[in-house]
Amino acid sequence: MLLSEIIIERIKKEGPISFRDFMEMALYYPELGYYNSAQNKIGADGDFYTSANLTAAFGAMIARQIEEMWLNLEKKPFKIVEYGAGTGLLCHDILDYLKNNNSLYKNVTYCIIEKSASMREIQKKHLHEKVNWYNSIQDIPEINGCILSNELIDNFSIHQVIMEKELKEVFVDYKEEFIEILKPAKKELTDYLTALKVQLPEGFRTEINLEAVSWIKEVSQYLQKGYVITIDYGSLSSELYNSRRSFGTLLCYYKHHKNDNPYQFIGQQDITTHINFSAISHWGSQFGMDSCGIVDQAQFLLALGIKEYQNSILNNNSNNLALAMQESLINYRLLIDMGMKFKVLIQQKGVPEYQLSGLKLSNSSRTVLS
Repeated sequence: MLLSEIIIERIKKEGPISFRDFMEMALYYPELGYYNSAQNKIGADGDFYTSANLTAAFGAMIARQIEEMWLNLEKKPFKIVEYGAGTGLLCHDILDYLKNNNSLYKNVTYCIIEKSASMREIQKKHLHEKVNWYNSIQDIPEINGCILSNELIDNFSIHQVIMEKELKEVFVDYKEEFIEILKPAKKELTDYLTALKVQLPEGFRTEINLEAVSWIKEVSQYLQKGYVITIDYGSLSSELYNSRRSFGTLLCYYKHHKNDNPYQFIGQQDITTHINFSAISHWGSQFGMDSCGIVDQAQFLLALGIKEYQNSILNNNSNNLALAMQESLINYRLLIDMGMKFKVLIQQKGVPEYQLSGLKLSNSSRTVLS
C-alpha cells in the first residue's frame, strides 16, 4: 500500500489530522516515510546537498571549534554527540581532522543518534573507529563535550497556524484530494507565541515547532557540561514573523527541485521549514543553558580559518589549478549561497565563559536572540 493511501485511510477512520501528524507520517512512517525509506536522499543522486557533502573543509572547521571547546573543558575525556548524521560524512571529516591532535583523539568518543536503520548502514560503511550508535540521547552516559546537530531541526514535524480573529491550526482532510481545514489552536500553540512575545497580524501563516522545544529541553537535561552547536537554515523571531514571511517557510525538495506542495510525492520528497533560533535560545536558557552567540555559517567558517586551510591544501597539491577551480565553486555554495542562509548557534552549560573562535565575527558574542 502506498503511504498516501495509508494516510487517507487514517483520515477516513479518525477524521481530519493535524498538519503536524501528516508531516510526521510523510517523513517518518516505518519503511515508507521519507527518512525511513532506503532511497538515496543526500548528494547528486538524492534530493539535496548538505555542507558536509560539498567539502571536507566544513567538517575540519567544526573540528577546530571542538578542539577549542576541549581545551576549555581542561582536556578531559570528551564526547561528541551528533544527531541524525546523514551519510556520516561530517563525522568522518571531524574525526579525520582530530587525528592531528593525538591527545584529544585518544580522549574523544563519537556518539551518533540515528533511528533510521538504512542510514545507519550507510554510515557504518566509512565509520570504523571511535563511533557508537544510539537510538536516544538518554542511552548515552555522562555527556561532557559537545552536542552537534547539522540540518536536523528543520525536519522536525511542525504545527501550521493561521491568525484569523483567533489563532487557528491547519488540519488535513481528504475529499477526492488532500484539503486543509482550520480548527482553533490548542493552548500550547498560543503559549509558544506568547512566550516569544510574538503577535501575528490577521492572515499571517507560519509554523510552530514544538518538537524543537522538547529537543532542546532533552539536550540540556542530558548534557552535563559542555556545548551545543546547532547549524541549520532559519532566523530569529524578528525575521521569521516579518510581513515578508506571511505565507510561512515550508518547502519541499524532490530531486534537487523545490516546491511548496507537501501533498505530492508523499514519502518521496523532503519537507522542511526554517527554524526559529530565538526559540532554541529562549527555551535553552529556560532549561539551564547560556547562549554564546549566533553567526551566519559563512562568518563561522571564515573565523575558524577555512580560507587558510583550503590554501594549504592547494599549495600541497600538484594539480592545484583544477582544485582551485573546484574550491571556488564549492565556496560559492558553502560561503555565499548556503553560508548566508544557514546560521550557527552555540550554547553552553557549566563551562567557564570564553570567546569561541567561531563566533569572533559576530557583532557580539552574546547577541540578544529575539
